[in-house]
Amino acid sequence: MVLGAVALAVVIASALTVAAWQDRDGKPDKAAGSAARVATAVVTRTDLSNAQTLDGTLGYGRTTTVKGGRGGLITWLPAAGTTVRRGEPLYRVDNVPVPVFYGSTPLYRTLRARGTTGPDVKVVADNLRNLGYDIGAQPAVGTWIAQQPVRPDEADTEETAGDAARETAGSATAGPAPDATGTRQSTQPDAATSSAAPVQVKRGDGVLTAGLVAAIKRWQTTVGMPPTGVLAVGDLSVLSGAVRVDGVQAQLADAADGTLMTVTSTVKSVTVPVEPDEAGSIRRGDSVTVNLPDNSTAQGTITAIGTTVQLGDAAAGGGNGGSGQPELTVSIRLRDTAAVRKLNSAPVQVKFTSETRKGVLAAPVGALMALREGGYAVQLPGGRLVAVKTGMFSKGVVEISGSGISDGTKVVTTS
Repeated sequence: MVLGAVALAVVIASALTVAAWQDRDGKPDKAAGSAARVATAVVTRTDLSNAQTLDGTLGYGRTTTVKGGRGGLITWLPAAGTTVRRGEPLYRVDNVPVPVFYGSTPLYRTLRARGTTGPDVKVVADNLRNLGYDIGAQPAVGTWIAQQPVRPDEADTEETAGDAARETAGSATAGPAPDATGTRQSTQPDAATSSAAPVQVKRGDGVLTAGLVAAIKRWQTTVGMPPTGVLAVGDLSVLSGAVRVDGVQAQLADAADGTLMTVTSTVKSVTVPVEPDEAGSIRRGDSVTVNLPDNSTAQGTITAIGTTVQLGDAAAGGGNGGSGQPELTVSIRLRDTAAVRKLNSAPVQVKFTSETRKGVLAAPVGALMALREGGYAVQLPGGRLVAVKTGMFSKGVVEISGSGISDGTKVVTTS
């Protein structure tokens, strides 16, 4: 946008300058020049930067909607602004807590049968380990696991890890003997040894071993859940990390299987809507300066540049005064949040600097003259034209270089 405006100024200035200063032979017309000459400027050595300032918003970033995953009634909800971390309850259903676990795979099935394998099991294993529970050894990647079927009389009864291990070891027809994890393993699949087809542990999988089941029971007892060793859909809320409760939509005694609340990151950040043609010069990892409402500034780093083009609020019917133009969202992390400690949300301005040229010779853009044979020149006060090579344009000045051009050279320029 900045370069486009500068380029337009150059074309207009150059067109006027050529008409006023050149004849058909490419030489300056002194009579016309005396009428058009309005000022002189001094070429100076300086630093130039290609910067643009855009409007943004300080906040906690994108909101995520939390929905309940099981039946029952809501009996407790957190207040807006509450921070909820790993292992802490996000809400209660029938007075039973639904804790937060970190991960990318939610519980999508009931975890009961020994040998159950998958990424959802790994989420449980990793979180319990991080909470300080001993889950025992996990089978290595590539191990074949025979899932042990659950008997009807085991569905709702509690079974200790030791009982499970002894029962497994005493079964002559169930397949390979269990290892230290309490789970039957082998190096090759053997479908004849189990009623369920064996599965191979893949990278990113966890296995529901006797040790993990025992850890689940201990954890359930600690947090106030029934210590069954079984985890069903909706017993946990799996999120990407600690969250801040942004807003609560549900009420006490509402059904627990609907929309409950929205959450955000716990870290304040800045988001800036950027038109696609402006985003080309913005790079992940670049430094920016954020101008705050109290006229102070904070330094930030670009952490993400959206890849999905969306329409601004005005075109989308949001009514928030948006541009209505196609936009990408740029996310910025503040390096020091002390400056925004007292702000939860605020409009800000963000200065992006995509390129900096240090110690270059620069003159006003109005000093450039387009030559008929191509390229540019500047005119010295005596009337002589000097061809120059242009570099960066920035805020009405342009980087130039050429024979006889140095720091302190005077050139003719328009007003």
